[in-house]
This record gives sequence, structure tokens and C-alpha cells, in this order.
Amino acid sequence: QVQLVESGGGLVQAGGSLRLSCAASGTPFTFNAMGWHRQAPGKQRELVARISSGDTTTYADSVKGRFTISRDNARNTVYLQMNSLKPEDTAVYYCNGNVQFISYWGQGTQVTVSS
Repeated sequence: QVQLVESGGGLVQAGGSLRLSCAASGTPFTFNAMGWHRQAPGKQRELVARISSGDTTTYADSVKGRFTISRDNARNTVYLQMNSLKPEDTAVYYCNGNVQFISYWGQGTQVTVSS
């Protein structure tokens, strides 16, 4: 059974940093594109960052220059380094990845940024 498990969320003051990790298990295949999404209370889930199997990255305008997505294919793990965090970054962050034509989601990790 394929699973994505996020870790690294927590409470941080504005201007601080957090690093999220998402580890995939249950498949011998390397994931294709992987990404991070977030959902704040009362808002729709939105794409934060995405990285292709060839390491091409895309970011939401709101996080460009502050967040960095990376991956370790040997570990089937994707990371999100978040710097200069703002209160508006507060949300549940979800990892997403595609393997063997199926899309998988993690359970989410809470990120709270205090002002």
C-alpha cells in the first residue's frame, strides 16, 4: 500500500523557518511529479510548490523567493524548506505525488505562524 507521510510542521514566529518532509513508501517505483499544497481554514486547497521527476520546479507567487522544494529520489522523499514565514502561511500542508498513473496524498501537517 502506497503511503505519503509528512513531518516537520509546527508553530513558529513570523520570520522563522520550517522544513517539511514527505516520505513515500509501499512502492519500488520512483514518484513522478511531487508537490506541496496547503489549505487554510475557510479557503480552498492551493498548490504551493511542485517538482518534476527531472527536478523542474514551480512555485506559487506568494512563496517565490521564500520556499524551496527539493527531492531525494533514492529515498522517494520530497522536502519543502520554508523561510521568512508569514502569518498568512498558516495552513495544513499536504504532500502529493503520482506513481504508476495514480495520485496519492499525505494526511497533512499543520504549520502555524504567529505574528
